[in-house]
Amino acid sequence: MDRVDLKLAMEDYEAILLVKHEVFVFKIPPRTSNRGFRAADWNLEAPDWNGRLRLVAKGTECVLKLEDKASGELFAKCPIEQYPGISIESVSDSSRYFVLRIQDDSGRAAFIGVGFADRSDSFDLNVALQDHFKWLKQTQDIANEGTAEDGGAKPRLDLSFKEGETIKINMKIGKKDGDGATKVKAKTLGGLPPPPGTVRLAAPVSAKTPNEDSSAAPQQDVWGDFTSAGPSATPGATAPATSKPPVSTNWVQF
Repeated sequence: MDRVDLKLAMEDYEAILLVKHEVFVFKIPPRTSNRGFRAADWNLEAPDWNGRLRLVAKGTECVLKLEDKASGELFAKCPIEQYPGISIESVSDSSRYFVLRIQDDSGRAAFIGVGFADRSDSFDLNVALQDHFKWLKQTQDIANEGTAEDGGAKPRLDLSFKEGETIKINMKIGKKDGDGATKVKAKTLGGLPPPPGTVRLAAPVSAKTPNEDSSAAPQQDVWGDFTSAGPSATPGATAPATSKPPVSTNWVQF
């Protein structure tokens, strides 16, 4: 279906935008100043009529209809060309009451007051009217773009890249929680810190006994794969004379 057929189908279709099953109608006095209408000036305790409200749209036309609850007979209708506008106005002292400009088939117009018992009903009426006229504007903008594509005066917006144009995107990606701690831990486990200086290890008990002669040659002390550095590497060798006492073999120094 092309655009023309869609437009014709929309003009033949009547959409119901809103239905409220209870609305009150009041006769209102003429406006005496530019301050606007006030619902407090109406006889709110005794409505002149109550019934059902229907907001319908057919093509670009929007009509608010007041109908009998039981029979659906039309009581009054209010064509709405724009919103906000003169066709429907809010009163200055309440959000539940409006002033409608109703018209008959001959074109005669009159102003009446309407109101709702529930404040949410008036809110729904506002939203339905705003959505409808917003949709009409969007539809008109699309139609204007189609006219421009067919050779109209309105140029089409070109968002494509020209030759040589580039785009630069800066992306700041923060570190995840725990990355720093993980790196520090890995560094610590990867290499142990150096020892704090010379390390002295206790030597095992010497092989000699207390009853052996102290002048005898010292026995060789075994340290795993290492041997202690004694006065002589040959067993039974006589220790050389020295003026200093012999170095104790109970400690090994690396």
